[in-house]
Amino acid sequence: MHRVTLRYWAGARAAAGVETEQVQASSLAEALEAVKAARPGDAEFARVLDVCSLLRDRRTVPRAALAEPLDADAELELLPPFAGG
Repeated sequence: MHRVTLRYWAGARAAAGVETEQVQASSLAEALEAVKAARPGDAEFARVLDVCSLLRDRRTVPRAALAEPLDADAELELLPPFAGG
């Protein structure tokens, strides 16, 4: 198990109610499931997480790669879709 720090941006931060949080997980998928499980019944939070772009070490993480085992602690940034810019 590794420490995963989730950093929320914009609408993801509003849905989470916090800027960052940490969980212990063996994969990024497990980390996302842990933060969803911590908010049972919060369908809006789960919906926002499901549409976020994900970055680890400033690189996009494809959804298909989320289940890969972690080999170290990680920071995952969650960026919701936005208009403009």
